[in-house]
Amino acid sequence: MRESDHDRASRHALHPPIEPYGKFRLEVPGGHELYVEECGNPEGIPVVVLHGGPGGGCSPGMRRFFNPDVYRIVLFDQRGCGRSRPHSSLRNNTTWDLVADIELIREELGIDQWVVFGGSWGATLSLVYGISHPERCLALVLRGVFLMTRRELDWFYGGGAGLFRPEAWKKFAHAIPEDERGDLIAAYHRRLNSNDVMEQTRFARLWAGWEAQCATLRHGNEGYGPDGAYARAFSRIESHYFVNAGWLETDGWILDNVERLKGVQGHIVQGSYDLICPPVSAWALHRAWPGSKLRMIQDGGHALSEPGIAQALVEVMDGLRV
Repeated sequence: MRESDHDRASRHALHPPIEPYGKFRLEVPGGHELYVEECGNPEGIPVVVLHGGPGGGCSPGMRRFFNPDVYRIVLFDQRGCGRSRPHSSLRNNTTWDLVADIELIREELGIDQWVVFGGSWGATLSLVYGISHPERCLALVLRGVFLMTRRELDWFYGGGAGLFRPEAWKKFAHAIPEDERGDLIAAYHRRLNSNDVMEQTRFARLWAGWEAQCATLRHGNEGYGPDGAYARAFSRIESHYFVNAGWLETDGWILDNVERLKGVQGHIVQGSYDLICPPVSAWALHRAWPGSKLRMIQDGGHALSEPGIAQALVEVMDGLRV
């Protein structure tokens, strides 16, 4: 298959592929076992990578945003997804459980402070972790800001993004009876937690497929069909978090508490055509967080693989001084 300009630009922005020098499983409270890996320079600047979703899991490509000679790169699969176990489990799986997990990993690895790197849901988790433990953060590097607010959820699951992807939106929304479409998150959540695994998988593929249709600016996923096992974990966990509003005390909890990040470096990279996490959230965060830096990528969508976004993140990490 001929390599596209999009793929070529993304490939050239990144550091060469590297393999982990360490892998282990960490038992955490609540009956979960996390997959954790380290790569790069064991004596380098520690950085923890928080993947999206929630429920997405890490991939080898996420290692490539960091110079392996400079950084000690820590990646892990959050509860219930990727290589962590039990797979797709919602039991004891909340934002606050994940914040506690990050601290357990830091302590297990003997790290005092680290850079926190996350996009989309990973940006949300980075912010919640940073607000909870600012003394542990050398810097936050965020992509595709999501503040876990009702307005953002209503945009993506209430028809706003559907104005730009009408065919994909119809497929997603019309899988639910008309009398339940007023709250698609709740309607999908019920089906993703049915006793019928086949029904779970069918609606999981629809949920994950809708997000995939909106992830890239060039809308190149018309034939995308998410793997059933991946889609089930991703969709069950994501809807579980969204139906519970992330277990945050108030709708604007992150912006209400962002002053706790005073003195922590903040670097925000945002696609100006991000359909999943619209730029207004990144702009609001930047305004509320003195000293933070915002790079708006004018031809960028949501995905980590967008060429301009990938390039900007590599530049941030290559130029970071902590």
